Amino acid sequence: MTTNRLSAAASLLSAVATSVLLVGCSASADVGTSTPEMSSGKLSALLAERLAATTGQPKPNIDCPEDLVGEVGATTRCRLIADDGSTLGVTVKVTSVDGDQIQFDFKADDTASPAPN
Repeated sequence: MTTNRLSAAASLLSAVATSVLLVGCSASADVGTSTPEMSSGKLSALLAERLAATTGQPKPNIDCPEDLVGEVGATTRCRLIADDGSTLGVTVKVTSVDGDQIQFDFKADDTASPAPN
């Protein structure tokens, strides 16, 4: 009987230790996944503002289909849509992240795509 009690106690301790380890891993994983993101709408608006300031022209129509992940080096593609329907690709690259503040650079493609017929 003593062997059964020791075996049961060992099993119980093993289960408790495993639960504590799992809770610890879960908590640290939750903290590690708090990467900031900039919504596609906010990115489109900021990019339009920056392009307008750079060119001295009115804000262009910008479409960014994806949110920008706040990790240095992360990239996404947006497109500038001209009044005639032609488009120009724009690459956005994260340069720094400070808390929930994401800084980025952008570069427009060298050539535009013609408007669809």
